[in-house]
Amino acid sequence: METSAPRALPSGLATALVFFASGAVLVLEIVALRLVGPYVGVTLQVSSSVIGIALAAIAYGTWLGGRLADRFDPRLLLAPALLLAAIGTAITLPLVRWGGELLRGGSAPAVLLLAVLAVFLPAFLLAAITPLTVKLQLGDLRRTGEVVGRLSSFGTLGAITATLGTGFVLVAAMPSSWIVLTLAGVLAVAGFGLGWWLHRNNPELKLPGKPRTRAVVVIIGLFGAGLGATAPTPCDIETAYHCARVDADPSTPGGRTLILNSARHSYVDLNDPTNLEFAYVQWIGAVVDVVKAGGAPISALHLGGGGFTVPAYVAHARPGSDQLVLELDGGLVDLDRRELGLRTGPNLRVRVGDARVGLAEQRSEGYDVVVGDAFGHLVVPWHLATREMAADIARVLRADGVYAQNVIDYPPNRFIRAELATVADVFPHVALVAPEAALDGKTGSNFVIVASKSPLALDELRNHLDLVNEPVQLVSGQRLTDFIDGARVLTDDFAPVDQLLAG
Repeated sequence: METSAPRALPSGLATALVFFASGAVLVLEIVALRLVGPYVGVTLQVSSSVIGIALAAIAYGTWLGGRLADRFDPRLLLAPALLLAAIGTAITLPLVRWGGELLRGGSAPAVLLLAVLAVFLPAFLLAAITPLTVKLQLGDLRRTGEVVGRLSSFGTLGAITATLGTGFVLVAAMPSSWIVLTLAGVLAVAGFGLGWWLHRNNPELKLPGKPRTRAVVVIIGLFGAGLGATAPTPCDIETAYHCARVDADPSTPGGRTLILNSARHSYVDLNDPTNLEFAYVQWIGAVVDVVKAGGAPISALHLGGGGFTVPAYVAHARPGSDQLVLELDGGLVDLDRRELGLRTGPNLRVRVGDARVGLAEQRSEGYDVVVGDAFGHLVVPWHLATREMAADIARVLRADGVYAQNVIDYPPNRFIRAELATVADVFPHVALVAPEAALDGKTGSNFVIVASKSPLALDELRNHLDLVNEPVQLVSGQRLTDFIDGARVLTDDFAPVDQLLAG
């Protein structure tokens, strides 16, 4: 005896369901990048891992949803899929927060596992909804193409809407934890609402599982939501780009350390702007000291603000200096004002926005010093590391102006060699400040590239570097050429900075 096909969902409800489920996956994917950042950084590898795991979850979820749709009445599975996705979303927070503490670091296995914890389960369950819905809409095989095309297009529109809405609105309006918990709540409401509607219109339908099993599942979901709400967070504040925290230095009354995405980014002494704790900042301070003579005011452009340690030092060491800071993260600037003593005014201005875009707007030959200290976790953003970027920096520097760029690298020093080759392709006079062990490839370190269109005051710079806390080398001439060792110049067309840093 042939059984009749399940009654189709109304087209509007089916379309809304696919739109909503696809959009929820993209919300999870974007927020997952922010959840894992404090533990493994925000790098190309991390982004690729989260995107790849999300796509894997979509692939497996769609496959399983299709198989289940052929074996069972999809009307029995849609509401449970939404409710299970709500539970999976709710437990994402405790999984990432406690798992992240165990998986700290940037190793590939840690990154991949944390990405799985952050996004796989709820994305897998949500992806199953589309084939279940498609099955219910296929009442007439002559309209298969139309039905599949319509639902596929609205699923894509849901993903696009969620991507733009999360990136432009949600991340700016809510902490990541509340985005996740809110999404879990919305999924739960949608699941209960859909289950009620289906049962009302199809009284013969019985929810899968025993009442005791369903109760256990609900308890797990509530427990997961509670754990998510109380899970420890490494952030004092979430900005649009960073998980940020300010730690007090117990050994120095005014000392503060700015932590961005698990990395010690800046040190600020609220009582003494000349207390430059980090070695690379002392090196940049030495470069500032030798620009012009007699402590005269200078015009300085800073690519990246961080804790504004160098601008504060310039303001103190060179009173009357005119400074502009290009900082991408407006939330970080607000945090600096509240907790790190930042005071802006006519002589210290901040432009919130991308450093390269802001640089292009600056007048030619307008600055004595350009300081490059912009980072995405531990790596210079690729578009700030190219020959085209260096050429624009040379444009805004005066003839005797100096460019000082902070770079982090690890053995075998592939990135710093490439970046030196890039800067040297634009500037005729280049030197490098670094510890001897880092130059020998024995340890990772900060490096500071110093470049100018005019001969550098190397002897004077050496004298100032001799005063810093730790021994450091100033490399130039043939030794620098040997260190670069024919490394490839980075360009806008080819700048694999993350891969070079990974060694």
